[in-house]
Amino acid sequence: MGLKRIFVTRKLPIDFKKIFTDFEIEVWEEDRVIPREVLEDRIRDVDILVPLLTDRIDENIIEKAQNLKMIANYAAGYDNIDVEACTERGIMVTNTPGVLSDATAELAWALVFAVARRVLEGDKFVREGKFRGWSPTLLLGMELSGKTLGVIGCGRIGTSFALKSKGLGMKVLYYNRSKRSVVEDALGAQKVDLEYLLRNSDVVSIHLPLTPETYHLIGDTEFQLMKENAILVNTARGAIVEERALIDALKNRKLFGAGLDVYESEPEISPELLKLDNVVLLPHIGSATFKTRIKMAELVMENIKAFLEGRRPPTIVNPEVLEK
Repeated sequence: MGLKRIFVTRKLPIDFKKIFTDFEIEVWEEDRVIPREVLEDRIRDVDILVPLLTDRIDENIIEKAQNLKMIANYAAGYDNIDVEACTERGIMVTNTPGVLSDATAELAWALVFAVARRVLEGDKFVREGKFRGWSPTLLLGMELSGKTLGVIGCGRIGTSFALKSKGLGMKVLYYNRSKRSVVEDALGAQKVDLEYLLRNSDVVSIHLPLTPETYHLIGDTEFQLMKENAILVNTARGAIVEERALIDALKNRKLFGAGLDVYESEPEISPELLKLDNVVLLPHIGSATFKTRIKMAELVMENIKAFLEGRRPPTIVNPEVLEK
């Protein structure tokens, strides 16, 4: 193919220079999102790009990358990439699904428990020297056993999340385009529409990709449908929830609380969210386990190797480019 340059937009757990020894490999070494102008400059003669979900690979970037043949995204989602523009130019796009499902599902449960049992409030209470002994009314929270769990999006991550509820004896509702027999068989889960799920769930957890259809899927109307004192958790994409509407629901105590790993204008976070004590905020660490981050890098590597050897990459996003 005559390919020679690979550009990686952040240091990853695997050293690509030791694997692709025949390539000139450049890695953006700073531990921050690569500035737009730097990316535009570095990508001009790159053959294979390895970006993160924080890198917006739009048509403007793609037009500057005259030699670009492949984008191997280090993320399960690929809403950061203009896949249609890539396909038109014959640029292959791959992602890293599957390997991060359990890690992200576990993190979602960590948020559920942290909100339900007011873990961060308790930690702060102790650290501030306010603990004076056991009290019958101190930091009362929500007991999850027997409650109804609503799972919005029942793909790999949503399914993993739902299955992990089994030990809690929760009733499970799920909203998904297609039926998921695995959660129905294992949990007796019920496929319902979004309105029914919101009206009847005590805990609502979001596991959808960000698309034009899911943008602001949860807003004022949806929060009004939810139970008083319900919990909302989002480990998917921030813009699925209208952040202003969420802040209003939290401030007015319409919700018991929320747990967020993602934000609408990430990495910017609304100052109003930072002031609230009924929301747990994490810095987008859903897949942040040693095992998962290494597996994601290995899958990027496998996709690139398959592409270079003329094979179909295992997680290709736009297979139609193979016909070009």
